[in-house]
Amino acid sequence: MTAITATAGNERVSTRLIFSLGGIVLGAWAPLVPLAKARLGLGDGALGLVLLSMGVGSIVAMPMTAFLTSRFGCRQVISISAAGLCLILPLLASVGSVWVIAATLMVFGIVMGCTSVAMNLQAVLVERKEGRALMSGFHAMFSLGGIAGSGAMALLLAGGITPLLAASILSLGMATLLVLARPGLLPYSNDSSAKPTAFIIPRGVVLAIGCLSLLAMLAEGAVLDWGALFMIEVHNAEVGLSGFAYTAFAITMTLGRLLGGRFRTAFGDLVMLVLSASIAVAGFLVSLLLPSAVVALLGFMLVGAGISNIAPILFTLTGRTKRMPANLAVASVLTVGYVGIIAGPAAIGLIAHATSLQMAFCLLCGAMVIIALSSRSIFHRV
Repeated sequence: MTAITATAGNERVSTRLIFSLGGIVLGAWAPLVPLAKARLGLGDGALGLVLLSMGVGSIVAMPMTAFLTSRFGCRQVISISAAGLCLILPLLASVGSVWVIAATLMVFGIVMGCTSVAMNLQAVLVERKEGRALMSGFHAMFSLGGIAGSGAMALLLAGGITPLLAASILSLGMATLLVLARPGLLPYSNDSSAKPTAFIIPRGVVLAIGCLSLLAMLAEGAVLDWGALFMIEVHNAEVGLSGFAYTAFAITMTLGRLLGGRFRTAFGDLVMLVLSASIAVAGFLVSLLLPSAVVALLGFMLVGAGISNIAPILFTLTGRTKRMPANLAVASVLTVGYVGIIAGPAAIGLIAHATSLQMAFCLLCGAMVIIALSSRSIFHRV
């Protein structure tokens, strides 16, 4: 019994380390974006197109990872793809050609997509093995990793360290996390007898879960990209205050994920999913209807708290479905959901242009209503 408990603990710790690594690399890239723009002499439009290559790489890689985990298991896929993340960060900080950085970002997207699917599959299997609600905690480590990565990179750059050296320092730290995590990574996928599949088409309840994941990720991406502008246009907020929109959202989202396991154990996943979406609805309504910029920040805090556990619960639900093996289901849900992050900000911009940013955020509120109303049906179909 002691050996089994120790093994489970190692797998849990390793999963947390890998989620932290994924968050660190994305957080570290954020402060490098304006430096890359200046180094390459890019305008806003050109930068947007270059950044899109990362999303394209991820979308391409995620379905393929279902095949890779079936064939080689989580340990090998995570080890190789996460090592790629460690190697690619210094390149992003130093390449001097538009085409080279576009290609580098596409590779970044590919290895990030592989890591995301494989680490979420690892999380599903560990959670299933232990019979406990662990997914929220794993995703909390990703959020904390993002904060640590962006903060560390910003501090290093502010201290006068070159972007290449700063990225290399963080890459070394990430590589250390990978080495520490590797022994607890699972050397298998969910079903060694399942025939490896190179291409998957999400269907049925898996597609439905993916669509709910898309709505949640759409809302998260919208607050990141449009929250500050929403504060300025709708509430006439000062530029300094508007910048706290995503900060308020991120703080409560991280806290919600840290505490999510306890709440999910206490109330159950169905109740938590409905409650989480309802809190997000309340947050959007506060931000939309109350005529105060400061109160709108409270609304964004509620949105962050609500959204925090939606994706973790949906991934847990994905692991429970018997409609397809977990590796295929996780890859499907992540691929569909990731479309929300890639296309969501652009869709919000188009809607805002055609109507108003306030109307676009009303539709995000409606997306949270859809999650709340469809939750019970989704759970019954799994």
